[in-house]
Amino acid sequence: MHRHLMKIIIIVTLGIFGCRSLPNQELRTLRGHNDSVLSVAFSPHGEILASGSLDKTIKLWQVSTGNLLNTLTGHTDWVNAVTFSLDEKWLASAGGGVDKTIRLWEIKTGQLSRMLEKQSHSIIAIAFSPDSRQLASSGLDKMIKLWDLDTGQVIRTLVGHTQDVYALAFNPITGELASGSWDKTIKLWNIDNGQELQSLTEHEAAVSCLAFSHNGRYLVSGSGGTQHNLILWEMNSGRKLYTLPGHNDSVTAVAWSSNNQFFASASAGSNYNIKIWEASSGQLLTTLIGHNAAVNSIAFTPQGQLLASGSDDKLIKLWQ
Repeated sequence: MHRHLMKIIIIVTLGIFGCRSLPNQELRTLRGHNDSVLSVAFSPHGEILASGSLDKTIKLWQVSTGNLLNTLTGHTDWVNAVTFSLDEKWLASAGGGVDKTIRLWEIKTGQLSRMLEKQSHSIIAIAFSPDSRQLASSGLDKMIKLWDLDTGQVIRTLVGHTQDVYALAFNPITGELASGSWDKTIKLWNIDNGQELQSLTEHEAAVSCLAFSHNGRYLVSGSGGTQHNLILWEMNSGRKLYTLPGHNDSVTAVAWSSNNQFFASASAGSNYNIKIWEASSGQLLTTLIGHNAAVNSIAFTPQGQLLASGSDDKLIKLWQ
């Protein structure tokens, strides 16, 4: 996208929606998918929203207008995850079911650039390293693979979890990788040598999602099963700060605001809601209600003015 045009879009978006208020009302609903929306992600400048679906497609939306920009096809089964590289070069997508591939799409053209070697299992989670040179992937084989994006080859395989790995996140400051597993643990890894640095074991059920704050100081994780709670961790010490109950079913997604003051959590529960929490106190600040089925994914814009959510109701909602 031309830089001048990009700046215009960002300015218009900020002018219309504001950038400081807590998400508290539904702004817009995006319709276009024919089945559950499993993943949503904003581009680094926040002008594009990507969504991956059970309908085997990826859709790209213009955030400022809600218009559909492009539909990316090629996956042969559902798309479990989508994520952008911070250098604005790649959009990565993870295929579930019989697809079992990771695909790299050029952001500027929407063209498929590379399909990483087909795996023997569904890909559940993917995450770009902060320098955009590596991609981590995990799924139903208990392992994590680190891919070199220049060569498309696996650099290293991280082994340590005893059950499937459902969540991945890079610390944006230190570059450490966190992984959350059905074995109820979160592991922290040095990706340069593959060493396991720490194992966090406070969850009493499967770890279903996790996210680092943008300053790298905190990690929030959510659990599935019967516990369905959140834990906020302080990363310098690795200690648990808060355990936050509040959802009535598995926590499916977590995301941080850009100012590190708030984080959001979503649930598969019957209320189909999204909760916004204050990081410093663990206090529940507001609950967003609007979906009529499980919420699978949430994401804040990098500027912090919007929250996006994707649901089994086939809809994407933007919250102001």
